Amino acid sequence: MELSERRKRILRAVVEEYIESAEPVGSKTVLSRAGLTCSSATIRNELVALDKEGYLEQPHTSAGRIPTAKGYRLYVNELMRERELTESETDKITKKLSGHAAGHDRLMADVGKMATELTSYPALTISAAAPATLKRVDLIYIDSNSFIIVLLLTGDTVKNKLVHLPFSFTENTLRRLSAVFNASFVGLPEDRITSDLITSAERAVGDTVGLTSVVAGFVIETLMTSRGSGANVSGEANLLKLPEFQDPDKAHKLINYLSDSQNISALTGTPDFGDVKVLIGPENAALELRDSSVVLASYDAGDGMRGLIGVVGPTRMDYSAVAAKLSFIAGGLSKLLGGGKAPPAGFGKLMIKGGDNDV
Repeated sequence: MELSERRKRILRAVVEEYIESAEPVGSKTVLSRAGLTCSSATIRNELVALDKEGYLEQPHTSAGRIPTAKGYRLYVNELMRERELTESETDKITKKLSGHAAGHDRLMADVGKMATELTSYPALTISAAAPATLKRVDLIYIDSNSFIIVLLLTGDTVKNKLVHLPFSFTENTLRRLSAVFNASFVGLPEDRITSDLITSAERAVGDTVGLTSVVAGFVIETLMTSRGSGANVSGEANLLKLPEFQDPDKAHKLINYLSDSQNISALTGTPDFGDVKVLIGPENAALELRDSSVVLASYDAGDGMRGLIGVVGPTRMDYSAVAAKLSFIAGGLSKLLGGGKAPPAGFGKLMIKGGDNDV
């Protein structure tokens, strides 16, 4: 059922007061903050109604109200005021990005630290990586049963493996096999190294013992483990400063979850390019995030790829301020990494998309 304008103003007053104070909000505070002319008794009745409809809850019988996940969702989707950054905030972000000459990994680490400084919450960065491919293959002969595979990947990553086989081969066969791999496998991602391609390589060198399959197997394994995205988290200790995480066990569980880059890479709810997405409490798939909110902004990482910058914090989060800051950072990253393109319209202001499972 659609809320009346008065109830929406009351809900917004409760959410914004609770964001600032972290204390349950009473009727007198709501009356003052909402700017309504009705009586305290009317406010109390409206608070009871919002409680029954699931937008607010009362932690203790005699306490005021606090928002529920449903209340926060309505606030984010409809009631939140758009926030613009201060001149000092935009200058800080712009200078940090425009003066960055270090490598990509260092850039994302610095961006994460900056997001933590600006929001006071743990920040995460997820940088999309292009599928790894081979740049060169070297097969180094040791003896008739042993050799070393050396792979040079895009990004100048080097992987090697010492191989001992129960059958023998000649140095000349190994040399010819290396030439075939450099001619036919270089530049291919893992999913394009097919059984037909491997069979063709075997025929080219006259391999009847499976030497080609050994090398191809290591190539495929290496490319598979090298693909994916780089995920980093900074500022996890900031959780300990928040009232919601004064329980050491609760804070420890969330910090442990955030410390695993695979958990960060698996975050769902990726926003469209130019949007900010907010996942509130139970909208998060991971159990460890069910008492937290995640705010994500997408940026153009170049070559048709996107990355994410986000923060994790309590559901009692200043969503408007956080979203505006992340949006501006994402716009700057798009300009820096996306071929010098201007950020989409709306960057620096609030562009919100809700969770996939809105409460």
